[in-house]
Amino acid sequence: MANGKFINIDYPFKDSKDGFFLNLNSENNQAIKADLLHLILTRRGQRLYNPDFGTDLLRFIFEPNDELTLEGVKGEIRDVVKKFLPKLQLNEINIYDSEESEYAAVLSITYTITDDVFTTSDTLVVKL
Repeated sequence: MANGKFINIDYPFKDSKDGFFLNLNSENNQAIKADLLHLILTRRGQRLYNPDFGTDLLRFIFEPNDELTLEGVKGEIRDVVKKFLPKLQLNEINIYDSEESEYAAVLSITYTITDDVFTTSDTLVVKL
């Protein structure tokens, strides 16, 4: 637990075994990944009182798997991260075919976050 405090809600949502409604993060690295996952996987317009939160990744779902589409996905992610997680610096965004399904893709984001308290780098991998 970070200084005896919880930071945010864990992703994916699941019941807490600690008596809370949902599992909570208590470590910075877990909290950063959860924030990034919540942002990327939330559809824009889905969050009440904050309709700009999230991405429009679903608009790419039936687009051809070409460089133009991949750059559109990367640009969408860069824009929302810049707006909602300004201390998070995206180092690299890669999208590649899933080995499990020909209809899926894998998103890999390498990032660095610099805060007043700590600096950390990590990679997030999401199956789309």
